[in-house]
Amino acid sequence: MQLKDKVALITGAASGIGKEIALEYAKEGAKVVIADLALDAAKATADEINKSGGKAMAVAMNVTDEAQVDKGIADAVAAFGGIDVLISNAGIQIISPIVDSTLENWRKMLAIHLDGAYLTTRAAMREMIKAGRGGSIIYMGSVHSHEASPLKAPYVTAKHGLIGLAKVVAKEGAKDKIRANVICPGFVRTPLVEKQIPEQAKQFGITEDAVVKTIMLKDTVDGEFTTTHDVAQTAIFLAAFPSNALTGQSIVVSHGWFMQ
Repeated sequence: MQLKDKVALITGAASGIGKEIALEYAKEGAKVVIADLALDAAKATADEINKSGGKAMAVAMNVTDEAQVDKGIADAVAAFGGIDVLISNAGIQIISPIVDSTLENWRKMLAIHLDGAYLTTRAAMREMIKAGRGGSIIYMGSVHSHEASPLKAPYVTAKHGLIGLAKVVAKEGAKDKIRANVICPGFVRTPLVEKQIPEQAKQFGITEDAVVKTIMLKDTVDGEFTTTHDVAQTAIFLAAFPSNALTGQSIVVSHGWFMQ
C-alpha cells in the first residue's frame, strides 16, 4: 500500500493509460479522483474502484476550461481533504503533415496538452501549498518529449513543452516539498494509438502491420509495445518516492526506443 490515504487526481482517467493508473493507485491505497470529459465513463471507473473496496469519485473536467479545472480540484479537496498527487494525463492526437495542417488543430492540441497541464498544475499546487504536506505532480509525456516523428508537429511540440514545465515546477515547488516529473512512454496500444495505425498507413502508403513494425516499434529492443501496466507502475514509483532527490526528471518507459 505505497499510496495509502494519498489523494490522487488523474485527468483523462476514464480510459487508456489514465484508467490503468487509477485502478493501480486504488490498489495501493490511494483515494482516486477520476477527472474526464466523459463523465459517465469516469463514473463507471469510479464505481469499479469503489465496488472493489477502494475509494474513488468522478469529476467532469475539460482541462482547457479554467473554471472547470478549478471546480474539479475544489470538489476533490472537499470530498477527500486535499490533493497529494496530480497526474496530468489528458491528451489527444492529430496526424497530419505540417503543410496540410490547420492552425485550429495546432491550437487544439497545445491547449489540451499544455494549457491543461498548466491549469491543473496551478490549481493542484495551490492546494498542496495550502495543506503543507508536499505533493507529486506527474506529467504524461512521451518518447516524443525527446524524439520527433513525422506528421506529429503539435504533439511533439507539446510533449517537449511538458518537460520544460516540469523543470520549472520542480524548482518552484521544492520549498513546499512538491516534486514534478514526466513519464515518457513509448507506443502503448490504447484507443489513441489504435486510431493512429490506419491514419499513418494512409499517410505513408503502407500496410497497418508495416506501421506497427517499421514505424512504431522499429527502434525498440524487442519489438514490443509498452503496456498501460508498465506506465502505471512507473506512476506509483514516482508518486511514492519520498524526497526531492527525484524531481525535474523524465522517465522513459519505451522498451529501449529512446535511451537517455
